[in-house]
Parts: sequence; structure tokens; C-alpha cells
Amino acid sequence: MTAVDPLAVPLAKQFGARTAKPLAKLGLATTGDLLRHYPRRYAEPGTLTDIASLRVGEHVTVMAEVVRSSARPTSQGRGLLQATITDGTHRLELTFFASNVHKLEWRKAQLRPGRRGLFTGTVSVYRDTLQLTQPECHLDEDEEAALEEAERPIPVYPAVAGFESWKIGKAVRAVLDPLREEDVPDPVPAHLRERDDLPTLLEALRLVHVPHDEAQWRRGRARLRYEEALVLQAELARRRAHVALTEAVARPPRAGGLLDAFDARLPFMLTAGQRTVGDEIAAELAAARPMQRLLQGEVGSGKTVVALRAMLQVVDAGGQAALLAPTEVLAAQHARTLRGMLGDLADGGFLGGASDATRVALLTGSLPTAARREAMLDAASGAAGIVVGTHALLSEHVQFADLGLVVVDEQHRFGVEQRDALRAKAARTPHTLVMTATPIPRTVAMTVFGDLETSVLDQLPAGRQGITTHVVPADNPRWTDRTWQRVREEVGGGGRAYVVCPRIDGDDDAAAAARAVEEDGTDLVTDAADAADAAQRRPLRAVLDVAQELRARPDLAGVGIGVLHGRMAPDDKERAFADFASGAAPVLVSTTVIEVGVDVPDATVMVVLDADRFGLSQLHQLRGRLGRGTRPGLCLLVSAAEPGTDARTRLETLASTTDGFELAALDLELRHEGDVLGAAQHGRSTSLRLLRVTRDAAVIERARTDARALVEQDVDLAPWPHLRAAIEESLTGEREEFLERA
Repeated sequence: MTAVDPLAVPLAKQFGARTAKPLAKLGLATTGDLLRHYPRRYAEPGTLTDIASLRVGEHVTVMAEVVRSSARPTSQGRGLLQATITDGTHRLELTFFASNVHKLEWRKAQLRPGRRGLFTGTVSVYRDTLQLTQPECHLDEDEEAALEEAERPIPVYPAVAGFESWKIGKAVRAVLDPLREEDVPDPVPAHLRERDDLPTLLEALRLVHVPHDEAQWRRGRARLRYEEALVLQAELARRRAHVALTEAVARPPRAGGLLDAFDARLPFMLTAGQRTVGDEIAAELAAARPMQRLLQGEVGSGKTVVALRAMLQVVDAGGQAALLAPTEVLAAQHARTLRGMLGDLADGGFLGGASDATRVALLTGSLPTAARREAMLDAASGAAGIVVGTHALLSEHVQFADLGLVVVDEQHRFGVEQRDALRAKAARTPHTLVMTATPIPRTVAMTVFGDLETSVLDQLPAGRQGITTHVVPADNPRWTDRTWQRVREEVGGGGRAYVVCPRIDGDDDAAAAARAVEEDGTDLVTDAADAADAAQRRPLRAVLDVAQELRARPDLAGVGIGVLHGRMAPDDKERAFADFASGAAPVLVSTTVIEVGVDVPDATVMVVLDADRFGLSQLHQLRGRLGRGTRPGLCLLVSAAEPGTDARTRLETLASTTDGFELAALDLELRHEGDVLGAAQHGRSTSLRLLRVTRDAAVIERARTDARALVEQDVDLAPWPHLRAAIEESLTGEREEFLERA
């Protein structure tokens, strides 16, 4: 007969359906889940004191004796229980409410006259009498035991209505108290526990749930925090090691090839960072194991040049490269940029093409049938050494002659199945280069992208101009008028102006926001403060409405105003973008579809409306569309956010610095890390229970080193089955998919 795992018992079986139902609302299904439901804080039990010294508003614990108790219905039909306790000299009232008087009978029986106990709550006053309302009661026939309990920190758990924190604590104790060491497998290997003097898992659970003092719960939390980091880092190390064991086709540089020809034509010097990263990538491409590298680049740092040089090295070695972009606008922009940089080196097989030229094919879902067929033929025959596309590249009908390198731009917008579908088009595991223009704090990179080698470009190419940013109050007509006058001045001087809005049309905010995320990747900030004042908030500005308003403004008379958003037909998008770049419509009212990759050197000014509804990193990306030519950029953040709020702080911080990594770290602090292992982009929910990437860099670093050492000994972690089991249990479903996206 199979022994029952004491950590896998359904809560309905352990406590009954009445208790299991509210716990299920907290995501707790088993006894193990309950033990991992840690206190969010610890309350001091208060000071044992005489009743005469109590003060209104104090949180106290009083040791006292029950004098009397009585229960009755109120005029509204609810139950009311009133009790009087005494310290021997003075008296204090206790008041309890329930939905009906019958639900208070058990409490009345508990508070029988003569019984002593501890009563914890906040002192208030009613009709000139001090009282505790709904206090926690710990009654014991043994006064010594009650006093000992009173001296402990009080765990305060995340709770739900009808099942208070103390009830959760009682349920935890019911599960925890009878457990033995052999009942609780420990994911942390014994030698690591001994090295750092860490408690076992069972000891740690007792320290956090039933601490005798602050030092105990802190020690327990520290051990559990390290465990979370180790489980995550061990899985990342395993994935990295497994890929390293697979075979890839080596793509070494070829003297006198396309890459040399391209380098010889570059009209500028590569930065030191570009050269260093380029050398790292070149060496990894030349190896017979798959490259797995994350390329982070500050806005305008020249990631595209680095990626193109890597793609040309692969083409020189007889392979092909695929560049996967999240939107058609960005894919088309990449194709234009690559062709422009390559010149006749991208005209392979065409009149005027260089002798050893290749082709850059563009493949998107909206291409006309003939163009799509031609692009697919170029990819399948190998005539196109570089194929740029959107999700259309993932179609089963798209084939490659010899796919050697996959470049994924803004990879967080792609799921695991999509990534694998493209990689599967190669005969052997292709090399992978993941690019992001979003600066990622080091702790996040270690936590989410830990199975990738990381390269950072933090220098701007020579000639790049600076960007000045100002916060503009939305409710000041003079400032508003001046904003549009500045736009007219920039346009009059030959510049281009982006006007960014958080939604497309004038529908309700919720529906529009949902569509914006789906169609344009808009990352709207919706924190608690936003939700609280949603009813009073002015409607979000919309592309179509704003474009109409600007066309009617006298100070913009005669200025061409275009629109660009995710619901437009592809041909209309191309036309709008071309009109903007050429100056036919020098003002472009757009959603965040222009956030990454869009490169118009003449763009000199950007106005972001409802700027407080975007995250810091996204605003930094938007701002990065400026200053890409010979003239400096001006970014105007229009917002109704009040001074002192988090939203206003975000904007003022953005205006004060152009350091993307500093901004990303602050954004993480302000918006919290969100669900680091899930789909959420912001908010306080997180799959990590105790570990915080904003705070625990040292813990993550130590766990990463330890995890890699374990995997070097055994990639399958066979000597540490409990660690492997913890990985399989905790990194499944959506969390596992999120890890796969790296």
C-alpha cells in the first residue's frame, strides 16, 4: 500500500469543504500549498498592561479575566456579542459582530465568566467606554501557556473575507505540528545547507509560521528565499547545459566575404562595445554548439548593426538567418534598414547586385500572394540569406535551405511554441540571438534570462544627438498651446513629430486598452491608484480623435497629419509611414506601434499624451525614436498626474536622466516586479513567494553560482532528487512557458 504524502493531502480531506473553500480562493489546494502560504508580515503581540493605561488607537494585548458575556440580535437582524473583561481592577468591553446571533453562540461559550486569556486588538471608544472590536482571543486554562504565546510575533497571512488570518494560522499549525523531518523533502542539498548554516525545510517552515522572536522568522525567510532562487537557477542552468550538449553547425568567419565587404563600406566607426560584442558573437557562431545570447542595447546603441554582422557571418558560411519581429511595421522597418545598410550586397541575382551579394526577403501575413510566394521561394532555395518576418515565418509552408541563425527581436512578445516552430525549421539546432531594446536590470536578467549569455551595448554611436524631456501639465491651456506651437516650429524647420496616444479610438477605456495591448503591444499602467480614481479620470486620448483635433488647430494649419495604429491595413500602414518619413505628413499620430525599431532620422519631437499611463521603460523606448539624425530631440510628456504620485514620479525621473538601466531599475521598484515568471507585466502579484528581484541580487547571484556547480556535476540533478522534484512541481504550465521564452 502506497504511503500518503502528508504534503499532498487535499485541504478538503484535511479540514472539510467548509474550510477548503475559502482557502481555494487563495490558490491553496493541498496541505503543501498551505505550508507555502507564508505570513506577509508579523505583528507585535502588544504590551501586556493594566487596562487603566490603555490609549485609544493602541494595538494591545491584554491578559484579563472574563466577567460576563451576552449575545443578542441587533435591530438590523445581525448578531451582537458583548463581553466584559477585567485585570482585577479595571474593566474593558469586547464587541463581536456576526451575520446572525446563532453564529456567536460558540464565542459566548468560549467567553464564559472566570476564564482567563489574551485579548488582542486596537483600542477604540464607544459611548465613553473603551473597547476592543472583533479582537483575537487566545484563551487557555493555563495562564503560563497563554503568557508564553503572547510573547511571540503574530503571523499575519494574506486572507479572504470570512476566513481571517488567525484561522489560516490555526490551519497551518494543524498541518505543521505533527510533521517529521522525513515527511518534508528538502530541495536544498545538504552540503549547501551545512556550508551556510541553513535550517532544513521543516525547520524553516516552523520558523516562519511559529516564530518565538523576530530573529527566527527572519532566519526562516532567508532560507526559503534562497531555496526559491536555487530552484529557479537550477532549472535555468539545466536548460542551458542541455542546449550546450546539442550539436550545431559551426559558422566561422570567411575572409573576403560579405561581412568583410560590409565592414569596408561602413560610413562610421563601430563603438568599442559593438566590437567587443561582435567578437563574442563571432566566436560563438564559429563553434559547433548552439549560441544562446541575449543582446541588450540602450536605445540607439546600434544593435541592428551587431545583429546584421552576425547574420552576414552565417551567410558567408553557407547558412541563412531569420529575423523574427513582433509587428508588421517593425518587420518592414527591419527589412528596409538591412537593405539600406547593405546596398548592392542585398541584390543577389539582380542586375547591379554585387558579385557575392545575397538577398533580404520580407515575409508577413499581409503580403500579396505573388510577393509572398516569391519570398517563400527565396527562403526555400537559399537565394535569400536573410529572411525578415513576423509570425508568418512560423507557417509550416515556410522552409529554409539551411537555417543557421535565429534572431528574435523583442522576444517577450513570442511564446514557446512560436520560438520552437522557427527553430525546428533547421536541420540542426540553430544559433540564437535574442535582442531587446528594453534595458533589463541585472537581477531580472539573472532571474528570467539566466540560461542565456548576456551582452550589453551601453554606448551610443558617434554623432547621435541628445534628447531633452519635459513634463507638461495636461490641465494648463497655456502649456498645451505651447506644446503644439513647438511641434509646428520643429516641422517648420524640417523635422518630424510623433504624437503618441494610449488607444486607437474613443471607445470605453477597458475595451480600448485590451485592444491596444493585443494590436500594438501598449503596456498601460493600471496600478491601485489608477483603479481608485478611474471614475474621475478623464478619458484616455485616442489616435483618431487627436488627429482630428490637430487638423482643426489654427497653429497647425497646412501641416500634413497622418495616423498609424495596429488596426490599419498593411498597405495603409506603409503609406502612412512613408508619408511621415518623406515629410508629406510630418506629424504622425500613433499608438505605441512605433515603440521599437522605427528609425526616421528627421524625427525631432515627440508628444506623449496621457504619458502617466505608460511604464518608464516603454516611455524610454518611445523617446528613443528621436535624436537619430543630426539634430537633438525634444520629448514632451503630457500628463494630468498630480505631483507626489508614483505616476508623476515616473515622468519626472524620465525627464531627469537618459540612462535606460537606471530607469529600468526604478521602474521595477515603482511598479514592482510583477509576475516575473508569468505573463503579467506589472502589478504586485508574483509567482515568487519571498524572493524579490528588486532586493535580492546577492541571494540570486549565490544561488546561480551554486546551481551551475550542481549542474556541472550532473546535468539531470540525479544526486539531488528533491531539488529536481521541486523544479518539476514549481516551474510548470505558464511559468515554464515564460522561462522557455528566454
